[in-house]
Amino acid sequence: MGQQNHTWTQSFVLVGFAAPGSLRPLAFLGTLCVYVLTLAGNLFIIVLVRADAGLSTPMYFFISVLSFLELGYVSTTVPALLRTWLRGRAPVPAAGCFAQLYVFHSLGMTECHLLAVMALDRYLAVCRPLRYHALMSRQVRLWLAGATWVAGFSAALVPASLTARLPFCFREVAHYFCDLAPLMRLACADTGWHARVHGAVIGVATGCNFVLIVGLYGGILRAVLKLPSAASRAKAFSTCSSHVTVVALFYASAFTVYVGPPESRSKGTDMHMALVYALLTPFLNPIIYTLRNKEVKEAVKRVTVRIRTMWKEP
Repeated sequence: MGQQNHTWTQSFVLVGFAAPGSLRPLAFLGTLCVYVLTLAGNLFIIVLVRADAGLSTPMYFFISVLSFLELGYVSTTVPALLRTWLRGRAPVPAAGCFAQLYVFHSLGMTECHLLAVMALDRYLAVCRPLRYHALMSRQVRLWLAGATWVAGFSAALVPASLTARLPFCFREVAHYFCDLAPLMRLACADTGWHARVHGAVIGVATGCNFVLIVGLYGGILRAVLKLPSAASRAKAFSTCSSHVTVVALFYASAFTVYVGPPESRSKGTDMHMALVYALLTPFLNPIIYTLRNKEVKEAVKRVTVRIRTMWKEP
């Protein structure tokens, strides 16, 4: 009987959200629109940063790296959600399921590290303005960006490989993509040890980076409060407000889902919170970083003028 049950792991079935059949087309179109806008918004930032010399600063370099990461992050999960809206329960090969689990958590932990690097960038810009460009040279920026990807994809090997080795007695994943908690609920064996290891790995990636971000912003706050005028303090705060908003969105949803044992949360909580960090946050990031941003607006004007001039030239 045990051997027969284990053959079920050749594939899993993504159950997704329970919704009447009449609402599925509407949900599919709504999700598709958000997905397309998310891709377009993040691609817009990447292209604009590369096209305009006025945005060739360390801050916008890291914002473009974040946008590139978000393209992969949202594309890892949303196509699976679209398929469940369109076809209902969707079978997924076990190898594909574990690959999705690994890539998703790799990108998630990479984002944790990248947000900490972006906080360091803001700290140096506010607290070390005279040495900022020397400390954040092109070589340093490339090294820091590369290190975040290496750290994220290395750390994710642990939870992904441990989960892939579990014996599974059930195949219906109560989620719209393959995530840790829904898969662990399907295991035949006791997953308490696995949950502790997962919590330690993800906790270090999220917790240490979060503490670093809080510490850096504590230094920023002290430096800003020492500035002589209200205008200079407001300007300094404005360069950090977008990043603080993104950090709050990302960590609030991540802590809700991944802090604590999986059995302490309902199945619905995992799926609904996943929509926040896997779809809503990547969708909002381009808006947050461009809304009321004079530098981006000026860059758009400059690029638009250049394009018009090119079209007018014979």
